[in-house]
Amino acid sequence: MEPITILVDQPILWGWVVLILASLGTYLWRGLGVLLSGKISQDGPLFRWITCVTYAMVAALVVRIIVLPVGALSQISLTYRLIAVGAALAVMVLRKNALVPALTTGTLLMVIFGVLEGLG
Repeated sequence: MEPITILVDQPILWGWVVLILASLGTYLWRGLGVLLSGKISQDGPLFRWITCVTYAMVAALVVRIIVLPVGALSQISLTYRLIAVGAALAVMVLRKNALVPALTTGTLLMVIFGVLEGLG
């Protein structure tokens, strides 16, 4: 028996097949989310658990980026990285959850420390 072949030998057809399959997968989950959104309480234990897991994953990623960086960030000493993070957190707490000023502070400090370490 010969194997069944799909007419995707041409690159243009293959691209359309991948696009359609990706779209179907995306919209399937979005549609299910819309259907279920009215039936799940946002204040319920399931959403609280999902929120906790989400925050834990983001915190773990941030800690990993600070402690075990790759690329240009790895050229800046851990002390400088911790100072920048501490200053950004201080701005966040003192300004009542002001994300943009905190990010600006951390970014500017990282640029300054990069120049001090000879990266600039």
